[in-house]
Amino acid sequence: MSSKEIALFSAKHLDKKKARDVAVIDIGAKSSFADYFVLASGSSERQIGALCEEAEDLLAKEGIALKNIEGKPASGWILMDCGDVIINIFTLEMRERYNLEKVWGDCELLVIGEENA
Repeated sequence: MSSKEIALFSAKHLDKKKARDVAVIDIGAKSSFADYFVLASGSSERQIGALCEEAEDLLAKEGIALKNIEGKPASGWILMDCGDVIINIFTLEMRERYNLEKVWGDCELLVIGEENA
């Protein structure tokens, strides 16, 4: 799978698992460390932990290796490093605080949801 396919695959899966405000940001033109960010929110620490576990299992089944997972549900932000794709799973509060959509506002943003299913 290409990095774009991995990003979209991950985002659509997180959306199906009831993550909120799932989006993909194409950061490839502005970043040397990755091509895509996947952003998703959960309504609680428990939910972001479950979303991370589900994403990890799904990626493993697809043969996509995770380089690292940083953060814990209690921190409000879990980062999953898939190489050229970085999956960020936040609590609603932490997503608002760090506002990566604004930080990377000059990059293409694709919102994933029912309208794109």
